[in-house]
Amino acid sequence: MMKLAAPLYGALCYLAFLPTFLYAIGFTSGRVVPKAIDDGAPAPLAVALAIDVALLGLFAVQHSVMARPGFKRWWTRVVPKPVERSTYVLLASAVLALLFWQWRPLPMPVWQADDPALRVALDAVAALGWLTVLGSTFLLSHFELFGLRQVHAAARGRSEPAPHLRTPGLYKLVRHPIYLGFLMAFWSTPDMSVGHLLFAAGSTGYILIGIALEERDLITTFGEAYRRYRREVRMLLPVPKARADNASARKIA
Repeated sequence: MMKLAAPLYGALCYLAFLPTFLYAIGFTSGRVVPKAIDDGAPAPLAVALAIDVALLGLFAVQHSVMARPGFKRWWTRVVPKPVERSTYVLLASAVLALLFWQWRPLPMPVWQADDPALRVALDAVAALGWLTVLGSTFLLSHFELFGLRQVHAAARGRSEPAPHLRTPGLYKLVRHPIYLGFLMAFWSTPDMSVGHLLFAAGSTGYILIGIALEERDLITTFGEAYRRYRREVRMLLPVPKARADNASARKIA
């Protein structure tokens, strides 16, 4: 039954992720989507802040707690191990969809770039950020990150390979290019509103906490290999500190 159901379930979870990811681009850039970060019915300042902070907190808790090894060990007693990652992706997509739906706009301006060339440059940096996010997932294992590799292995009756830590491409310059891409996309905007600032600041706080938790798990898994990688490569700033060890390997958390 698992061999039949797991691939279908994994594919459906991935199909739920794709429009959510694309909507996130429109949500933060204010383009194409029906409800962007500064759209929607206004609410009193205190109410809007409370709702938006709660939505950001819900995503941070779901995204971080479910990624921890201890939670995974407990969770796979309830959810079959081959679909654990797909379920994580599905729930993360659902929480993001809830955030997009229930987000309360705070459209008061913080800054506005009036120079056309500057606006184009800021939009280009944001676009580069989203490309960095997506491209970095393929540098490691896009299909493992989103659960497809696991369900495919289950369908073929194969066990998952042991985790190994790699440092391909951008991972030789920065330890967390996916997070770097998100920061570029969230902060680079020609029209920064209070709501957008709250979203960017809250996401940045979550990213820094998430990195601390992720790296703790990576050190537990890979020990000195990851400690050496951390000494040689910067966390988010893509400025060479030292050459990363080509023999290192990287785990997908």
